[in-house]
Amino acid sequence: MLITMRPGFRKFALTAHVTTSVGWFGAVGAFLCLAITGLRTTDAHLMRATYLGMQLVAFCVIVPLSLASPLTGLVQSLGTHWGLFRHYWVLVKFLITVPCTIILLLHMQAIRALAQATASTTLNAIDVPALQVQMVVNAAVALVALLVATALSVYKPRGLTPYGARSENRQDRSVLQSGDFARRPTFTQGKQSLSPRWVYVLGFVLIVIAAHIVILHISGGGLGGHTH
Repeated sequence: MLITMRPGFRKFALTAHVTTSVGWFGAVGAFLCLAITGLRTTDAHLMRATYLGMQLVAFCVIVPLSLASPLTGLVQSLGTHWGLFRHYWVLVKFLITVPCTIILLLHMQAIRALAQATASTTLNAIDVPALQVQMVVNAAVALVALLVATALSVYKPRGLTPYGARSENRQDRSVLQSGDFARRPTFTQGKQSLSPRWVYVLGFVLIVIAAHIVILHISGGGLGGHTH
């Protein structure tokens, strides 16, 4: 059974979700700009300032927004007719943002290590070039993932999950049996629960990206044993 929020609270929740999601996207964009600058520059002072700035952006902006965005999205989905498991676009968006948050939290150690290394000039303590590349790749992948999540929110592509199809069919049967046709002006009995093509395409792309990140880390792109 759906929990419907009052209009005032629904608008507040939507505003909070849009604000935190857009802010997260913008902060990751700024992080990517700093990561590219740190990778390309040969100026030690600029590199030091860049990675210290990256650490501040990550800890003070990206982390809070990455936690607030999925949380407000969860409230928004559970408090509206969309639900969390009824429509593929909502579920896929949630499955994008939550792993992004988890991966970010797991990589905070690498961000801190790189900032400390450049600040203390002990660049030989860790594999700085590998970490520099890792920062750029991770930020670029995160930016693409957040862009996909934003596009899903805007376009809302059609497609009911098996759970959503069963729920819709139950509601249709309930309305038909009660005779209260005003509650549901259109009926869609026998809804198909087959996944739409865009779900398979997007899933394949996300699997390829995830495999690339795993290969990057296995080949030495992560912290691994480089920390001291």
